[in-house]
This record gives sequence, C-alpha cells and structure tokens, in this order.
Amino acid sequence: MSRPVRTWSLSLLVVCLALPALAQSGSETFNSKCAMCHGVNGLGQTPMARTLTIPSFKSSDLLKASNATLVDAVTHGKGKMPAYGGFLNDAQIKAVVAYIRTLQKK
Repeated sequence: MSRPVRTWSLSLLVVCLALPALAQSGSETFNSKCAMCHGVNGLGQTPMARTLTIPSFKSSDLLKASNATLVDAVTHGKGKMPAYGGFLNDAQIKAVVAYIRTLQKK
C-alpha cells in the first residue's frame, strides 16, 4: 500500500533543489557587482578606480577595518560607492566581505 505524498514535503524538496541555483558565492557577487571598480584582484587598479580614487583592499585602512565596517560600507555605500543594501541580501553582502578578506591575503 502506498503512502500519500504530503504537499509540504514536496514543497520542501523543490525549495532545497532550487537553493543552489539561487545562491551566489561571494566571488560571483564580487565579480558581477564590484570588480568593475575595485578590480578582480581588489587592488583598485581599474580606470574607474583611478578616476574615483578607490583604495586597494590591501591598504592599511581596509586591512584594519572590521567586517562590520565593510558590511556597512557595502550596505549603505561610502563616499562615491553606491549602497547595495537594496540589491543584495545580508547573506550576499557577508559573502562578499568574506571574499574581500581572501583577496587581502593574496
């Protein structure tokens, strides 16, 4: 005798299967939203970075900045950098900051 499939379990399965497609890594988000100004390596050596005087992520100020400070800058913008809080969710912003930390170590 077969058991009826519960609607909620089927919905959960669909959501779980869709999550990897919806999730975007910090590097993917950085490359699609940030690299045009900051450069793929985060050194701020792009034409846009030179025009806007964007510092390298390896500058002493940014090396010393807390994760909370970087999250705030991405969320609310800073200087000429626009706010991304309306475009990226909290998890994406934290993933970008984590990725920036990896760039600082290279």
